[in-house]
Amino acid sequence: MSSRIYLAIDTIDLDHAKALATRVKTHIGGLKLGLEFFCANGHHGVHEMAKIGLPLFLDLKLHDIPNTVAKAVQALRPLEPAVLTVHASGGRAMLEDAKAAASDHTKVVAVTVLTSLDTDDLSAIGINGDPEAQVSRLGALAHEAGLDGIVCSGHEVKAAHKAWRDGFFVVPGVRPAGANVADQKRIVTPAQAVSDGASILVIGRPISKAEDPLEAVRAIEATL
Repeated sequence: MSSRIYLAIDTIDLDHAKALATRVKTHIGGLKLGLEFFCANGHHGVHEMAKIGLPLFLDLKLHDIPNTVAKAVQALRPLEPAVLTVHASGGRAMLEDAKAAASDHTKVVAVTVLTSLDTDDLSAIGINGDPEAQVSRLGALAHEAGLDGIVCSGHEVKAAHKAWRDGFFVVPGVRPAGANVADQKRIVTPAQAVSDGASILVIGRPISKAEDPLEAVRAIEATL
C-alpha cells in the first residue's frame, strides 16, 4: 500500500506549501490541508496543491447546524477531497447530512477529541470523564451515522479500531521518539499508532520544520 503518512500543510504560504510537498511527495501518501491554509488560499490553493498528484485531506472540521454543514460539503465537492472532516459533537443529524452531501469518492470522518485537549480541558467545557470515554462515545455516534471513520489520538485508536473493525482512523498528534511535542498533549510514535490500527498518520512539524524534510520523512518511514 502507499505510505500512511499524510503531511500536514499548515501554512498560509502557497509557494512554500507546494515546494515542501513536492520535495517529499514520493515518500508520503497524501497532503492534509488545514484551516490555516484554506482560509488563506481557498479553492484556488486546493486546486494548486492537487496538481502535485497526491490525495488531499481537507481538514476543515465543519461544525454547524445540519443544513449549513450539508451545503458547505456540497460547495467543497468540486475540490474532490479524499478525506473531509466534520466535528462529531455536531450531532447525528449533522453527521448524516454531511455524509449524504459528500461525493462517493470522499471519506467523511468525524473529529472526536482534539489532541490538544486532556481530561482537565474536557472538564472545563462541561464534559465529564477522560478523553478515551469521550472518543468511544463519539466514535459510536459517527459509526451509527454512517460516516467512514473518525479522527482520534493514538491513545484511543486501539480501542476505536476494536469497536469499529472496518473504520477509517486518522491519527494526528503523531511525534517520532524525542521530537518536540509543541501544543499536543496526547501523542504517540508513528509505529505505535500504526500498530494500534491507524489508517493514516497526520504529521506536520516534525517534517515541515526539519532541516531536511525529505530525510525526516524517510526516517519516520523506516520506523514503520
